[in-house]
Amino acid sequence: MGQPVMPAAVRAYYERRAREYDDWWHGTGLFAARERPGWHEDVAALVRAIAALPPVRTLDVACGTGFLTRHLRGEVTALDQSAAMVAIAAARVPGARMLRGEAVPLPFADGAFDAVFTAHFYGHLDRSERAAFLDEAHRVAPRLVVVDSARRPDGPGEAWQERELRDGSRHAVYKRWFEARGLAAELGGGVVLHDGPWFIMVAA
Repeated sequence: MGQPVMPAAVRAYYERRAREYDDWWHGTGLFAARERPGWHEDVAALVRAIAALPPVRTLDVACGTGFLTRHLRGEVTALDQSAAMVAIAAARVPGARMLRGEAVPLPFADGAFDAVFTAHFYGHLDRSERAAFLDEAHRVAPRLVVVDSARRPDGPGEAWQERELRDGSRHAVYKRWFEARGLAAELGGGVVLHDGPWFIMVAA
């Protein structure tokens, strides 16, 4: 089956970050002083685009705290490798089935879902990890919806970032930023569902 995607250090970082993860969405905590023009408007537009997805059997891979999961309609199963993230998401989205588990391999049968949804996960994967994840996503569902970070006009396409948590610890995290049409092409063709200044969403 191979090794789980994402290095152990990155996985540990997200476990430690769980209680402060939503600061990124809300612009609070360590993010309060950041200049992010149009951020909150784009978060709201992304949420509307997610809420407009059809109400089907959806698997949310790397659901995090469930910040976006709660806007998915239909029968939702949510998965994350972090126990702390799953606990927060379970409280936030009580109507969803919440599981702790791996993205590769996905612990589900072939064709178990109508769609796989994933947000801010794909952009952390290196080339071999991407291929493994896409194979698994297409094995369990015919449709894949990817939300990730938009490439800023003056920003890089990829980088290793040093990220700091409230406790002062620092963590190296690999990150990519996307142009919507470019991501659609990378996923083998698809439809751009949201193309904002901070976020993109593509269905393939």
